[in-house]
Amino acid sequence: MWELRDKVAVAGVGYSELGRRLPRTLAALTVEACDRALADAGLTRADVDGIATSPSMPRYGGTKGTGEGIDVVTPYYLPELLGLESQITWTGSTNGMVTQSLMDAAMAIHSGVCTHAIVYRSLHVPTGRYINYDNTIAAGPDQFQAPFGFSMPPAWAATVLRRYLDLNGLTRADLSPFIVANRDNAQKNPNAYWRGKPLTTSDYLNARMIADPMSILDCDLPVDGAVALLLTSTERARDLRQPPALLTGFAAGTHAAPTGAVMTLEDLLEGSEQIARTLWRTSGLGPADIDNAQLYDGFSVFVYTWLEGMGFVDRGEAVPFARDGHTALTGKLPVNTGGGALGEGRLHGMTHLAEAVLQVTGRGGERQVPNASRALVTVSNGLAKSTAFVFSRDH
Repeated sequence: MWELRDKVAVAGVGYSELGRRLPRTLAALTVEACDRALADAGLTRADVDGIATSPSMPRYGGTKGTGEGIDVVTPYYLPELLGLESQITWTGSTNGMVTQSLMDAAMAIHSGVCTHAIVYRSLHVPTGRYINYDNTIAAGPDQFQAPFGFSMPPAWAATVLRRYLDLNGLTRADLSPFIVANRDNAQKNPNAYWRGKPLTTSDYLNARMIADPMSILDCDLPVDGAVALLLTSTERARDLRQPPALLTGFAAGTHAAPTGAVMTLEDLLEGSEQIARTLWRTSGLGPADIDNAQLYDGFSVFVYTWLEGMGFVDRGEAVPFARDGHTALTGKLPVNTGGGALGEGRLHGMTHLAEAVLQVTGRGGERQVPNASRALVTVSNGLAKSTAFVFSRDH
């Protein structure tokens, strides 16, 4: 059993405004999210002594993270914005997903390096196309992909989805129920970008194709905004404003594609299965103990590979499981109850973490899963640097 099980907790959640090309700087949005996380916990800036994030922009698109406060907000700049330079005792910055920073922060708190840590993620929508290969020379692996237009994540994920559908005799019509229900979840989430804009089956089946069979509605939504979590020890969290969400376990993936392909269906499944073995072993739990799952959906196909890889269903059964309503709010395993990145906005897993915290603390509002006590979060696609977490209600 993991030594840190339930000893670190999330005590506060903060959202900035989420929007498309907002007339505000990323720095201002990040400060807003951090202040709201502190207020949620009943703390002030004076209580913060740890800050962590993954500040990088995605590989393609925009200026790739060169403008501090504009398209990135690093953990070295944020203390200046918050006026905390003299009191920060620990700073974390990772080049993987931001969830690696959550792991680092939990261990920093448990070791006594810091007392209250803000973990945040800020992203913006760059000018022009979000995914844009603008190099004039394709070097390394890119030389075998970019000249043929195979240089963007939607194209890579499309090959995974096409193989999944073909292997299991499925069509895009089988995918529609999950996408429509997921957008319905977003209607119940006041933070979701797509709140007020529901979808129909016809909307999905006639959506603009990005990389067949991947439509624009199978891709997450880039937004300007930030989400922040306030972490502290469980003992301290119990004295704060909100009920704590206990960090029961986590696992990080190390599976790299052996063929050199960016991603394949088999590699995604093997990677997520590896993470599942570690998570269930160290947490002492299993799929049957989870009552809601916040599964990374940078592309819709990842929801299905995570469902299978984490052991909720057998291989090939995830799409039928979702199609038949089992991942809906009233289903056997409610999935992405806040709308996920498809309905809420793309913040690299932070919205999934925030939703898990809200669910196990009974603060899900209209979308609350009755008696939710354990939430699973998965981030990225199952390959190296992917992560999984379990948050639990404090009984």
